Amino acid sequence: MDIFLVIGLITGGLAVVVGMHVKGADIAILLNPAAAIIILIGTTAAVMNSFPKKEFLNIPKVIRALFVEKGKQDSIAVVDYIVNVAQQARKEGLLSLEAGLKNIDNRFLKKGLSMVIDGMDPNYIKAALELEIDSMEERHRAGAAIFSAAGSYAPTLGVLGAVVGLIGALGNLEDTEKLGHMIAAAFVATLYGIFVGYVVCHPIASRLKRKSHEEINMMHIITEGVLSVQAGENPRSIKMKLAGMLEPAERTKAEESED
Repeated sequence: MDIFLVIGLITGGLAVVVGMHVKGADIAILLNPAAAIIILIGTTAAVMNSFPKKEFLNIPKVIRALFVEKGKQDSIAVVDYIVNVAQQARKEGLLSLEAGLKNIDNRFLKKGLSMVIDGMDPNYIKAALELEIDSMEERHRAGAAIFSAAGSYAPTLGVLGAVVGLIGALGNLEDTEKLGHMIAAAFVATLYGIFVGYVVCHPIASRLKRKSHEEINMMHIITEGVLSVQAGENPRSIKMKLAGMLEPAERTKAEESED
């Protein structure tokens, strides 16, 4: 579970509630089913109209990937593993790597090394791995685009919800005691829309893009490492090259780790 994201969402909600309390607003006014229907169902409908069925139905999978740190790879560990593989290949040959394939959890790394062991052309290996990276990047882009679009629709639907609430309030001008409460309740939809758009959807889209960037960078490191192993490069040179593709903090640790 990505607890940091959960904390962020809860903190955003508490900021609104506490802010309303400080301003003396009635917190109970937030319990507005009509506003929730307009924002949640309206935004869902807008997303349905904007994206094909396949991408829309993939939303639960995207959300699950967002909250669950599934199979996250340690960049330094991957670099060290590739360096060890390079050392083994130089001593015992590429075919000696086949026995260790079954112990590799990273599917992309396993695929790359399998092609190397099978003696495939380096240009073909590079093209095949980069094609998979491009395909995954496009899938991730589509998932982030859905939440980015939802973040744009929700605030506008909040304005629509406020208009609907005001229509209801102005239709009951004779009941002056309830008029103020009805007008206040009308703007709850706007609050919902802004919150959903700028505290939930847009940040989620940004987080998905960042997670995608990290995964794609790891795949580029693996691609470069696999091709270097096939070319028979010096393990120390491979380590220096792959470490240069890491984040600064990880780069320092990778360079200081034992060969």
